[in-house]
Amino acid sequence: MEKPEKTPEDSHRGHRKRLREKFLKSGLAAFHDYEIVELLLSLGTPRRDCKASAKEAIKRFQTLRGVLEAPASELQQIAGIGAASAFGIKLVQEVAREFLKARILEKPFYRSSQEVFDYLYHAMRDLKKETFKVIYLNSQNQIIDTVDISEGTVNGSSVAPREVIEGAIKSHGTALLFVHNHPSGNPEPSASDKSLTRELVYAGRIMQLRVLDHIIIGDNRYYSFAGEGLIEEYETDFLNMMLRGTSEVKRRLYRAK
Repeated sequence: MEKPEKTPEDSHRGHRKRLREKFLKSGLAAFHDYEIVELLLSLGTPRRDCKASAKEAIKRFQTLRGVLEAPASELQQIAGIGAASAFGIKLVQEVAREFLKARILEKPFYRSSQEVFDYLYHAMRDLKKETFKVIYLNSQNQIIDTVDISEGTVNGSSVAPREVIEGAIKSHGTALLFVHNHPSGNPEPSASDKSLTRELVYAGRIMQLRVLDHIIIGDNRYYSFAGEGLIEEYETDFLNMMLRGTSEVKRRLYRAK
């Protein structure tokens, strides 16, 4: 007895089954971006071949992150992606965001600049103006509060160290984390960014507050002052300045005697 010929639907079903088994066995590590999108699309269109649509989505939005962050209306412009599939993709993005938010509340920030970026990037990537956020933390580096200090060009006149310190005292924080965005997409710090960060580190040291990092969010990337060693450099500069000041006071007292 001859075996019935396989239909295109049988082939699609077998391919999808293999993708799911591959995911259950090794997670997403061995997947191409388009294969991950294909899996997501298969949830909304279980009886259609989603490979071509997934590849077109990656081509249009460049990366998996780009697909997840794309507006639902733009996703639906791709052949094969309907309202149900677009909804599924946006739901996965929001679930992931909430997961990162919960995760970030439990982990120390000084080792988690990437997680801070992953969480805040969604909220800050489309801002047309620079927005400066201060995150206040307790002695276990858990979030107490997040405050927007300024909107517009970030510099010493728009972000007052006094206002930052007052917020820390009010929230009973012991550590600070600064985050702001560059609408241009280039996260490299300006001279003004560096000068402001130095002032904030100095003010923190005077008030016995730890500055953990200053993160600048750009287009799909970020700059970490702590990661580049600048927070440590500013702290060292402050301590050296204090030592020089103490030595000068001692010399003056000795001369007076």
